[in-house]
Amino acid sequence: MIIREKPSWFRMLFVWRGSVLPKLLPRLLGLFVFTSVVVYFRNDLDRYHGELSTNIYTLFGIALAIFLGFRNTVSYDRFWEGRKLWGALLNDTRSLAQQVHNFIPNDEIHTKEKIAFIRQMAAMTYALNHQLRNTEAMPDMYKMLPSELAEKLEGAEYKPVILMRELGTQINQWRERGTIDTILQAAMDSNLGKFSDIIGGCERIASTPIPFSYEVLLHRTVYIYCFLLPLGFANSLGWYAPFIITFIAYTFTALEAIADELEDPFGNMQNDLALDAMSANIERSIAEIEDVHIENKKNTDSFFIT
Repeated sequence: MIIREKPSWFRMLFVWRGSVLPKLLPRLLGLFVFTSVVVYFRNDLDRYHGELSTNIYTLFGIALAIFLGFRNTVSYDRFWEGRKLWGALLNDTRSLAQQVHNFIPNDEIHTKEKIAFIRQMAAMTYALNHQLRNTEAMPDMYKMLPSELAEKLEGAEYKPVILMRELGTQINQWRERGTIDTILQAAMDSNLGKFSDIIGGCERIASTPIPFSYEVLLHRTVYIYCFLLPLGFANSLGWYAPFIITFIAYTFTALEAIADELEDPFGNMQNDLALDAMSANIERSIAEIEDVHIENKKNTDSFFIT
């Protein structure tokens, strides 16, 4: 994800990185060439079909704009829900880390257990990151966890859930040894339950895309509409048509492309959520609460522009 200061209105016209224009440029150039050919042969084409009524384009254009608006709203809702889930993950990991810091003694044995607990929470965050992006999690797991625990995760499909189970096991051990009472155990278990809700919410977004038939219908309609525009406006616009129609097509196709990017907020596109940066932020935040050093530094330069 690209986060940057908003440039001036003039510089905004030429922003390249983070825009969908690079992806659309070959298609728009194709439409520009097609429109130029239609304008050049417009007199010959009129003999076969005549000029199409602009009322048709108005009706279809209004309907298409409404559908694109709905499509973008649905996609942004998915993006924003994903962001809220990761914001809740930050808050809940901080809450549990604060409980561990405040209520678990600081003797040698308990201090080691607290450090291991914090590391497991951070590892759970990275494991969720990798699960949502279908990337290999084990290199990070071996960096952040004891080899014995990391080996338990080999072959596991839902690594964050396994790590959440280990966190619950540690809390139960503290209760059995009398380190915490049942009330505090219930409070810690409540935070673990929130982790489960967050993981499930992220999995629901990642595994439930917008129905493919709906995407196909909208995609076909956008491109057929754009490539029919020259047949209706070649005569009235003349050699202005390639420029005006290409700009109109950019508006429609860019809206569709943005919706495609936002539909899966956990992907690796430039406008998707910066999961690596958010994972690193959660790691640093909970590590500072217990003053834990975690050997897992991430380079987030590719996600942020300063």
